[in-house]
Amino acid sequence: MAAGNGADDRVTERVEDILVQTPLKAAGFIVTIYGDVVEPRGGVVWIGNLIETCAAVGISETLVRTAVSRLVAAGQLLGEREGRRSYYRLSRAAGSEFASAARIIFGGVPEESWQLVHLTGAEAEERMQALERAGYARLDPRLAIGPARQAPASADALILRADSPDPKALAAFVEAYWNLAPHAAAYRMFLDQFAPVARLAQTRALAPATALTMRLLLIHRFRTVLLHDPRLPAAALPQDWPGFEARRLFAALYRHLSPSADGHIGSSFISGSGPLSAVTEDTEKRLADLETQAA
Repeated sequence: MAAGNGADDRVTERVEDILVQTPLKAAGFIVTIYGDVVEPRGGVVWIGNLIETCAAVGISETLVRTAVSRLVAAGQLLGEREGRRSYYRLSRAAGSEFASAARIIFGGVPEESWQLVHLTGAEAEERMQALERAGYARLDPRLAIGPARQAPASADALILRADSPDPKALAAFVEAYWNLAPHAAAYRMFLDQFAPVARLAQTRALAPATALTMRLLLIHRFRTVLLHDPRLPAAALPQDWPGFEARRLFAALYRHLSPSADGHIGSSFISGSGPLSAVTEDTEKRLADLETQAA
C-alpha cells in the first residue's frame, strides 16, 4: 500500500500490526471485498481489481487466483469473460448470505426478546448444532434458547416466546449457559486495533487507496467478531460490554473513511459493463444506518 503522507505512513504501520495479530486468508478477504465493495454496486468486478486490492494487504496474485477458483468450485462465485478479461459475480445463494450478513453488520438493531426452540423429528443433533452456531444455548438434546431474531429453518420445531422481567435472574441465566468471555476479548482486540486508526484518520485525510484498504480491514475484522458473537439482547449484557463500544467505533470509522474509499472505487474498479459507481442507493443506506450508531 503506497503511503501518501504522514498519516498514511502511520496507518500503513497499523495495517501491518493488524495483519500480524490477525492474519488474513485470501478467500475470506475476497468475500469481504464482495460484501463491502462489489455487492452494493451491481455484484460484478474484474479480477484485476481483486488482485490489486489484495496486494495492499500482502496477498499475492497466485493466492487470489487460487482462492477465486476455490470459491467458484464451492458455488459462491460465478465467472464470466469480456474479451481477455475475467469478471466474477456472487452466486444467488452467496448473495442471499451476504444480504443477511449486511443487515447484521450495518443494521445494528439488537433483538430484545427471546425464544425457546424444541426440535421435533429426526436429526435433532445436527439441527441443534446449527442453532448453537447461530448463538443459541442448548438446554437439553432437543431444547435450545436464544434471541428471537432467527427462527430455525426446519419446520420440525416448536417455537415459544419467552420473557425476562428480572434483570438479575436474566444475568445469572446468561452466565450459566453462555461463555461470553471469548467474545468480550475479541471485541477488546478489535478496539485495540482500530481505535488508534480512528485517531490517526482524524489528523489528516488519507489517500483514497489507503482509506479503502483500511475500511476493508475494519469491516473484515468487525464482521468476524460480530458474526461469532451470539448477539444476545442488550438487557442480558453487562453495561460495560465492549461490543457496544466496538459498534460505535466501527460505525464512526466506516463513515469517516467512506468518502475517500468510495472515490477510489469509482475511479479504479470496473465490471464488464464499465466502471463501478462510487456511490449507490445501497451504499448511501449503509451510511445512513450507521449514522445513529456512531453517536
